[in-house]
Amino acid sequence: MTEEDNMPLDRPRNAADGLREHEVRAALMDLLAEVGTVTATEAAARLGHSSGLCSFHLRQLARHGHIEEAPHSGGRARPWRLKQHTPTSDAPPMEEQFGDLARGLEDESWQRWLTERDQVPSEWRRDEAFSAVAYLTPEEMSRVADAIRQALAPYRDREQRPLARPDSARPVALITRLFPLLPHATDDADQN
Repeated sequence: MTEEDNMPLDRPRNAADGLREHEVRAALMDLLAEVGTVTATEAAARLGHSSGLCSFHLRQLARHGHIEEAPHSGGRARPWRLKQHTPTSDAPPMEEQFGDLARGLEDESWQRWLTERDQVPSEWRRDEAFSAVAYLTPEEMSRVADAIRQALAPYRDREQRPLARPDSARPVALITRLFPLLPHATDDADQN
């Protein structure tokens, strides 16, 4: 039984709930991308959550158009798959659509944190948000991304191994976006 199973349905939501929702939905999307179709029970076994929690988040992903029920031969099992889009020339690739979903979930979690952080325990009321601009080549940008991934590597197994987590550990969103800054039209006009 997970902590989600013991949470009362009417309890106030806090920022940690938003992070957990993002974590569960992202894990479900990753799992569907990996295996193709999955039921809530199968997802629960693979991800270490309850089948009820996985079922809820699978339905939410379907409600928002990211996944759909997979064809099945009846019975109680309800398999899900990534939404099958009819290919058109103007449809973005599936990887881009998944990236858009992940960024949307990240943004939603961030906004929720900003509005609800006063409700979390005092030791968790700060964040470590920062940004920087660096002049990099494409190869250097890739090296920076690899260095960030390596810095996070010692903590990645804690998702799958709850016993490896220190008692005070909580899910924390770790979001890094490296992209080239594009000039504004006014910047181009100023340089001419």
